Order: sequence, then C-alpha cells, then structure tokens
Amino acid sequence: MTTTAPRLGNALARLLILAAALLGTLLAGAAPASAHAALTGSDPKDGAVVATAPKEVNLTFSEQVAMSPDSIRVLDPSGRRADTGEIRDLCSGSVVRYGVGLRAGLPDGTYTVAWQTVSADSHPIAGAFTFSIGAPSTTSVALPDQAPGGGLVGALYGIARYLSYAGFAVLVGGGAFVLACWPRGAGVRPVQQTVVRGWLTLTGATLAMLLLRNPYTGSGKLADAFDLAGLKAVLETKTGAALTSRLLLLGAAALFVAVLFGAYARRTDPKERKDLAFGLGLGGTVVAAGIAGTWALAEHASTGLQPGIAMPVDILHLLAVAAWLGGLTVLLVALYRAPSLERSAVERFSKVAFGSVAVLAATGLYQSWRQVGSWSALTGTRYGQLLLVKIGLMAVLIGIAWISRRWTQRLADPAPRATDEREADAADEERGTAEADEAVEADEEHGTETAEADAADVERGTSETDEADEAVAPERAAQLARQRAAVATATRKRERDADPERSGLRRSVLTEAAVAVVLLAVTTVLTSTEPGRTEEEAGRSTSASGPAAVPDRPVDIRLPFDTGGVDGKGVVRLSLDPGRTGANALHIFVERPNGKPLDVPEIKVALTLEAKDVGPLPVAPDRIQTGHWSASGVQIPMPGEWKIQVTVRTSEIDQTTIDKNVKIG
Repeated sequence: MTTTAPRLGNALARLLILAAALLGTLLAGAAPASAHAALTGSDPKDGAVVATAPKEVNLTFSEQVAMSPDSIRVLDPSGRRADTGEIRDLCSGSVVRYGVGLRAGLPDGTYTVAWQTVSADSHPIAGAFTFSIGAPSTTSVALPDQAPGGGLVGALYGIARYLSYAGFAVLVGGGAFVLACWPRGAGVRPVQQTVVRGWLTLTGATLAMLLLRNPYTGSGKLADAFDLAGLKAVLETKTGAALTSRLLLLGAAALFVAVLFGAYARRTDPKERKDLAFGLGLGGTVVAAGIAGTWALAEHASTGLQPGIAMPVDILHLLAVAAWLGGLTVLLVALYRAPSLERSAVERFSKVAFGSVAVLAATGLYQSWRQVGSWSALTGTRYGQLLLVKIGLMAVLIGIAWISRRWTQRLADPAPRATDEREADAADEERGTAEADEAVEADEEHGTETAEADAADVERGTSETDEADEAVAPERAAQLARQRAAVATATRKRERDADPERSGLRRSVLTEAAVAVVLLAVTTVLTSTEPGRTEEEAGRSTSASGPAAVPDRPVDIRLPFDTGGVDGKGVVRLSLDPGRTGANALHIFVERPNGKPLDVPEIKVALTLEAKDVGPLPVAPDRIQTGHWSASGVQIPMPGEWKIQVTVRTSEIDQTTIDKNVKIG
C-alpha cells in the first residue's frame, strides 16, 4: 500500500488550532503579570497602628526596581495624597529600599499605601497595604481590581511577546538552515516567503510591544499606547532601549535576508558563492546574537545571580532554540512545498539540531539552577512546575526528532530532472490549487467535458486532440491549459507522496513542529513568571517577619475614651515591647485631650485571640506615676490578631472599655 502524507492545508490548520488552544490554556492559568521582584518589608508594616505619624514610608524589595515620582502613594482616609511625592533612594549594598516623605500634621486614622513599579527584568509589579495613626478608621480609598499588566493590554502584550519569539526563531533558524544545510533553498520561493514572514512577525511584534509598554506598566488603558509623552518615557527605560535596539538590528537583518535571497541565490560560481556564504554567516551570526541580546539585557538574565555569566548563556540558549525550531519550520515547508529536498540537506540539519540540543541542555541546566535554586522550588512554585513541563516537552521533542532521523536514514535523494521540468515545477507551484479551482468553475459554467477526460487527452497527445484544441474558442483553449497545468501538478505531487520514506519524514517533522509550537508557548509563559528562587526568598522573608504589627520596636496604639463624667475624656497610649510572642513589657499612658497626664483610679487590660478562642488574658498594670501604668512579663502565647481591651475608670461610677485589634508575632 502506498503511504501518503496528509494535506498541508488541513495539517497546518490542525497545528494552529492545537497551538492556539494550548497557548490559551497556559496564558489563562498564568497571572496577568507575575512579580519578579517582591516586596519583602515595609515601615510601617501592613496593619500597624502607630502612636504618632511617621516622617516617611519605606518599602524594601527583593531586587532592584525602577521608581517614578508616582511609584509610592500614601492616601489619607478621605483618599487625598498624604505624601510629598519625593521618592528617596535608601538602597545600601544588597538592600533595595525606597521611601516617600509624609506631610506634617497628619490626623489620626487609617492610611493606604499604594505602590506600583517595574522590576529589573521588565515586568510590572504593584500592591497596597494600610497602617493607622492613633486608631483605625474607615477609609474611602478604592484600589483598582486589575493587577498590573492585566486586562486587554496585558493579553495583547503577551501575544506580542510570543510572536516575537516565534518570529526570531523562524528568521534566524530559517537563515541558518539555508546557509548551513540547503544552499539551493535560497532560490526556493516558499522558503523565501517563510523567512521573510519571520522577519515581518518579529518587527511587527517589537513595534507593538514598544507602543503597549506604557499602558502595560502603567494605567492599563489601551488608548495610552498612543500617548507620545508615555512613549518618550518608555524609550528612556532599559526595556525601551532594548526594543529600540532590536528594531535597529532588524534593519540589518533585512539587508541579510535581501542578500541571501538575492545575490547569494543567483551566484553560480562556486568560489564566489562560498565567499559570500562565509560573509553572510559571519554577519548573520553577529546580528542574530545582537537581537538575542536585547532579551538578555532586559529580562531575567540581567538581574539576580551572576548576571555577567547569565546574559551570554541566555544569548546562546536563544540562538540554539532558533537554530533548532526555526530550522525545523523551514524544513517542514521544504518537505511540503519545495519541488525536491536532498537527503544530504536533511542529514546536515539533523547534525545542527543535535548540536542545538546539546547547547540547550547545558545552558538550560545553568538557567534552571539560577532561577529555581532548590528542589522544593522546582516542585512547589509555578515557575518550577512550568519548567518541569518544558523539560517534558523537550524530551518528547527529542524522541520525535530521533524518529525523524530514522526516516532520514532511509530517505533516497530525488532523481534529477531536466531543466525545463524544474522550471515547470516552479511555475506549477506558483499557480497552485487556485488555478485548479478556476478550471473547475469554468468547466461548470460552460458544461464541458470533465478534467479526467482532458487529462486523458493530454496523455494520449493525439493529433485529433490538437486539431480539436485549435478549433475551440480562445476561452476554451485557456481553460484547457489551466486544467493541464493543474493535472500535471497533481501528478507530480502524487509521485512525491508515493515515496513512503519521504511521507513518513513529513509526518514526523509535522508532529515535531506541533510540539515545538507548544514548547515555545510554555517558554513564553515561563519568562513572565516569577522565578522559583525569588518566590521562595520572598516567602521566607515574609515568614521570618511574621504577622507582627511593627517588627523590632514596640506595638504602639492610641485609644480615645470618654467615661462621661468629670475629666472623663482623654487618650490611652499603650505600648507592648517587643510586640511578639513570649514575654513583653506593657506601658500605658493616660492623657487629657490637651496631652497632659491624667491620673485615674484604675486601669485594666485584657488580651483575647478570638480566632483560637484564647483569652481574655487579664493584665493588672501597676501605677508608676501620674498617668503612667506598667506591667512586666506579659505573655503572648502565640501569634495572631489579638484584641486588646483597656478598661478606664475615672471615678467611683464612671468607666468605659475600649478595644483595638492588632497583629502580634
């Protein structure tokens, strides 16, 4: 039985549908913009209640971030700005800390700190928390529900990132395939179209990312993509400079493509062709490495551990991916669309693919150690889990490539054809099936004989047919010519498909390409996911600091009271030192509304952890002096949100109980 390959149109349609479905699944499960830098601390802490207004608010991050004047905003209970808008750089050594000053004379109440910035690897991050001065209050501040880098803009930016990787792979890998594996392919039109489309895809995706960068890291509104002031600000950032450099390098890549498919394809002298191939190879490698460097300089490799080593390794990794997957794409096109493909070209690509896999294994191992760092992060973080999926897909891809290699070993070179036959093949491929469709439509309109009868007439080549052709109208002659061309093309295609080895190679390469599309989607999502090492470090930092309201200093709260009697109004200032589990020193200061000490007959304190049904734990402080009460060795048995109740008695009959919930570690 003759083995035939699937039709290209149906096969590519199924491939695109599968890729779109899997890519959508991956992107749907990913956070809109995963944090690559993490907020590891703040002063005041989230939920803290401080006795007096701090002079500034400080934020500490796990890695370097890019700050703008509006990166940190402090809003009072009514939603007005309470900060000065001046960002202070408090970084020291490996500590990344920024602060913003607060206005003087802030009233008591709950304040919201909203921050948004861009991590060193180009991804936007944001968050918010609250703290209170004196005592908590209601707040009218409404924070946006959409995460930074989310929504429509985030989706479009993610698609552009995927297309940029795909275009880079086809452009670089396709050019390398022609130069290193199949020089004759420089004159094959389907191969030319594939590589040019790779260049167009990468260029268009880069322009889209440059325009979307401002709303992607800022407002999230698509209309801001055309804000010239925002675009100018983007061009001044590291990512903007990388995208601009990529566009300039793509201009050089356009020259490379023009020479490859122009002067090089027309060269007939072997020595001249060899010299030009050397120049193209050298120049193309430099341009390809430069384009790959625009990713390395702006994303994961540029920050974290060993950036000086990580960036060259990342460039090698991207070039190896392009050589393998891009070359695979052009090989697939050549197998289906080119008139013939020599076995030697497939064998040379097999060697290139093997070398690319070796480079990918070495660079991928280093990148995995650098970004994951531990076995727990490999299995317990989203980055590690995606990395395992990528490794699994790589293993599947290598297995399919091994099958393709076996088909290659059984592949026979196509028999040489005469020059006129090759020219006829090229002309027939240009016309394609569209002419066959036109022939069928014309046949139906004129009610003429079937295409099979015409094909029989062509094969018989009798003088009677020639005479009949001369007798028919010019329209009929043109129709017959189109039908003959379509039949000849179909005949040659059947001859190619009748080769079982070549058909088997087509199927295995098509499957390999389908897996490669999914692998590229996983890689794209992986580059926008917080590295496992960073996620674990941020988790350890949060765990170490615990839920304490204010670490490394006492918990301070202010509780206004009014017992209703004479001298019944005032404020209780309570301090719990050090404000964590274990023994604490309690100090209570009772003051009049004007701030002067107030002597009261009795103060009682009770601590309750309602979430664990612990308490109330009574505390009986001792009077030290007028308005000052104290107790030592106050035990906090476990961390959590504790309710502190203070009972103030100002006379024999006038007393009140006031309370406040605070987080204690």
